[in-house]
Amino acid sequence: MTAQTHWQAWHEPYADEGSPLSRRLRLVQQHIASWLDQRSDERLTVVSACAGQGHDLIGVLASRPDAQRVHGTLLEYDAGNVAAARAAADQARLSNLVIKQADAGQLSSYVGAVPADLVLMVGVFGNISDADVKRTIAALPRLCAEGASVIWTRARRAPDLTPAVRGWLRDAGYVEEAFHAPDDVRFSVGVHRFEGAPQPLDAAGTVFTFLH
Repeated sequence: MTAQTHWQAWHEPYADEGSPLSRRLRLVQQHIASWLDQRSDERLTVVSACAGQGHDLIGVLASRPDAQRVHGTLLEYDAGNVAAARAAADQARLSNLVIKQADAGQLSSYVGAVPADLVLMVGVFGNISDADVKRTIAALPRLCAEGASVIWTRARRAPDLTPAVRGWLRDAGYVEEAFHAPDDVRFSVGVHRFEGAPQPLDAAGTVFTFLH
């Protein structure tokens, strides 16, 4: 039996419904569900960067009768988390989800998965450098289809980067639809809609590197 990795242990607070991580998850899931309710398309494409065990997307789709219209790619580097996400997707019979062991910081990992109608950047911006956050946001139009939505998270530890994140998204052609910053916890959840022109994916290059 292999030892538990840091990134598998990171998921343990999900078992506590009152933990900040669980509260953040519920907010993200609410916005995914709302997005699905608002989109009548017969086929929707989702890509999730650093997807972990896929609790956000899989957790929503598992209970929806329209789950099969969602074709998603979950990018996750940790092998144990990939296995857990695949098991969850199989249990929920989500045959249109691809859980891919890959480095989401490499643009080449997104080949075949984008342009996406929904891009999940959950648990990404808090684990990379500020410069990489800015670089990743600038690259988002290469991942987004026309009118796509982006759901992102970031802790508001000092110095709080979320005002800059929201500004960078605006500069990249995104309109803010929601921003949650609860007073009693440090996490924040943002939802932005892409109103710019999609850009072709240049598969060369790195947009971020995890710090932890």
